[in-house]
Amino acid sequence: MLPNHSLKIENTPQTLRELALTKVRQAIIAGYFEAGDRLVERTLSEELGVSRSVVREVIRYLEAEGLIENLPKKGPIVAVLTWQVAEQIYAIRMLLEQEAAHDCARLAQPHDKQRLHQKLMQIAEASNEHDDIRRVEASQAFYETIFQVANHTIAWEIVQRLNSRISRLRALTLKSHERRVAGFERMSRIYDAIDKNDADLARNEVLAHLTEAAELAKRILTEQE
Repeated sequence: MLPNHSLKIENTPQTLRELALTKVRQAIIAGYFEAGDRLVERTLSEELGVSRSVVREVIRYLEAEGLIENLPKKGPIVAVLTWQVAEQIYAIRMLLEQEAAHDCARLAQPHDKQRLHQKLMQIAEASNEHDDIRRVEASQAFYETIFQVANHTIAWEIVQRLNSRISRLRALTLKSHERRVAGFERMSRIYDAIDKNDADLARNEVLAHLTEAAELAKRILTEQE
């Protein structure tokens, strides 16, 4: 320990900043702020009811998450999500989520399955209420549980770095009526395979789910571009 220094935390967590961060992140994911929209500090400060310094922190944080980009002479805008970027995200998800589901099914004990089923029911509740943000967050919690049970902690750290953009893609595809199989049905099939401890089936269900989601995202993003 350095002399005359203390590691004691004197101040409480900046909950206001965290709330503002969550609000802006959700607004981008839900499409309230659309791709390419300028994010003006003064306007955001007034909308959120926080200081401009808090808004600057939020913008920096979301820039690191890939939801915002800072353009010369234009300032911060909502990042444009292209198929070129989305394709790479789906490729990473394909690799990591298939193996996580495989090992989760192989290792899952009754209490793990119960926990996973609770996450699945949260997705169902959000779907019934047509709450896209809750559906996205519940889906993320469902996958996090799969990675935890599989003991794929490093893989989940990688996924977490992409989670904001993954959530944006989820919200994009959830709004589409072009799905051959509903998202919740896909999640249910993944859960059923894990519940049976069928590792190969779990891997295949993740593959089917992500393949369809990627094809749908490609159509939507290509049309937008």
